[in-house]
Amino acid sequence: MNEKQKTLIRPVTISGRGLHTGEKVTVIISPVPANFGYKFKRVDLEEQPIIEADANYVVDTSRGTTLQKNNIKLHTTEHCLAALVGKNIDNALIEIDGPELPILDGSSKLFIEAINKAGIKELEEDRNFFELKENIIYRNEENDIEIIAMPCDKLKVSTIIDYNSKALPPQIAKLDNISDFEKEIAPCRTFVFLHELEPLIKHELIKGGDLENAIVFVENNVKQEELDKLKKFFNKPSIEIKGQGILNNLDLQFDNEPARHKLLDVIGDLATVGRPLKARIITTRPGHGANNQFARMLKKHIANQEKIDKTPHYDVEKEPIFNINDIKKMLPHRSPFLLVDKVIEMDEKRIIGIKNITMDEPFFVGHFPNEPVMPGVLQIEALAQCGGIFTLSSVPDPENYQTLFAKINNVRFRKKVIPGDTLILVLELMSPIRRGMCQMRGKAYVGNQVVTEADLLAQIAKK
Repeated sequence: MNEKQKTLIRPVTISGRGLHTGEKVTVIISPVPANFGYKFKRVDLEEQPIIEADANYVVDTSRGTTLQKNNIKLHTTEHCLAALVGKNIDNALIEIDGPELPILDGSSKLFIEAINKAGIKELEEDRNFFELKENIIYRNEENDIEIIAMPCDKLKVSTIIDYNSKALPPQIAKLDNISDFEKEIAPCRTFVFLHELEPLIKHELIKGGDLENAIVFVENNVKQEELDKLKKFFNKPSIEIKGQGILNNLDLQFDNEPARHKLLDVIGDLATVGRPLKARIITTRPGHGANNQFARMLKKHIANQEKIDKTPHYDVEKEPIFNINDIKKMLPHRSPFLLVDKVIEMDEKRIIGIKNITMDEPFFVGHFPNEPVMPGVLQIEALAQCGGIFTLSSVPDPENYQTLFAKINNVRFRKKVIPGDTLILVLELMSPIRRGMCQMRGKAYVGNQVVTEADLLAQIAKK
């Protein structure tokens, strides 16, 4: 049984302060129909623009994942997205009344709690998984970053971090079942090194920062004067450094909490691929920038794979529905103008025909004889004849009818056709056949590439 898409049962509200501005923001996560995906709405702006959670809209990854569409930005989207993925939510509208999502406790925990409060319901449509068929590898040798995705029957993620730091030794985290995300990954807070924090404080770039929403690792000795400045900034009565180098004696929830949070970020950032994944993903020293580059690679790979999957498959061993003799009984054309060799597939809405292009075709004698190319007009004629077979198949006595083409629109020639090519002719109904009129969309393929396409309108007429 196929797994169904999910959304929330009811809207849920969650509020907090943005990490960068320090301003209070309110988020409403609402149920939506199937195939909606994840979309953010800036309700604080007049036109309430929508920004899709799309890797191609990511414009900044310096201190989180920032989306931008039509000059409208939204910061720190990854923790909310990770929670949605972690709860197997496929579709949600996230409304927000500010330029960034709240940092909350620096994890996905409170987003998870909000989703649980709203409840989850199944939709009728199946989940649109993308199942990886080959390895995909991203490497950034300069920063010693590597992300590998391998075929797997479900989503598995593992993360290795190593910052060559005494305060934060190398760590590994893994998630073998997305159902464990809520307990094992969602509570893990973001982290930062003190030397990275100081310039951010100085330039007022983390006004919403708090020792409760980030683990701060201290690598070097810190003077009391610096601790006093931090105490003032974070509005704390006292700030200390724990023996293991964590500011303010903050207790870790897991020994490898930093690695687990990096895994959380990977899941949130890969939500921008737009499809639930079935893959094993292994990351080494990941960050938002690398995650986004990898998400873009995945999107391109998915688009290419979908293009291949949609290409009609020609099995030369399969018995045709109509062979050349059958076609001669239906079409009045004869050599050299009979341009369909056989029909390999046909149903109520589509027909697929084959035309093998050989060197002895008569049109090659005069059409670019030194570099033979099949004339585009004959490619359209081949599509039209294949469409004629489909049209005549709709009447009980096709031998008493003929097809006359009334209109050809939107013709595109995308690649030349040469001897040795096999044209796969695909025509699909654009609307039901009415009063003898048949409107079809035609595409001619060589391999998995569209070489010619056109919209064709034909009329069935008695001979």
